[in-house]
Amino acid sequence: MEAKLFCFLEIIGVGYKASINPQGSILYLKLGFSHEIRLQVTSSVRVFCFKPNPICYTRIDHQKVTQFAASVKSCKPPEVYKGKGIQYRNEILHKKQGKIK
Repeated sequence: MEAKLFCFLEIIGVGYKASINPQGSILYLKLGFSHEIRLQVTSSVRVFCFKPNPICYTRIDHQKVTQFAASVKSCKPPEVYKGKGIQYRNEILHKKQGKIK
């Protein structure tokens, strides 16, 4: 079975990490909360965690890959001031200016 679609997410932030168990069925996310987020990976999607921060999703079915990537991104969407969070690799963020003293 060949992978036809690759979806890359990047985790931006100090101390934010992603890892996957050896079987590839659970994705662990450390995103600055008091607890670790555990996401069950469906059998129709394969997940790879590279160091330091990119996450790669692959499979043939376009809808399932993008749906799982969107559910991961919804755990910590990018902040509007500093840009910390999970974003797609080629996504352009429009940051707000913040307070002027």
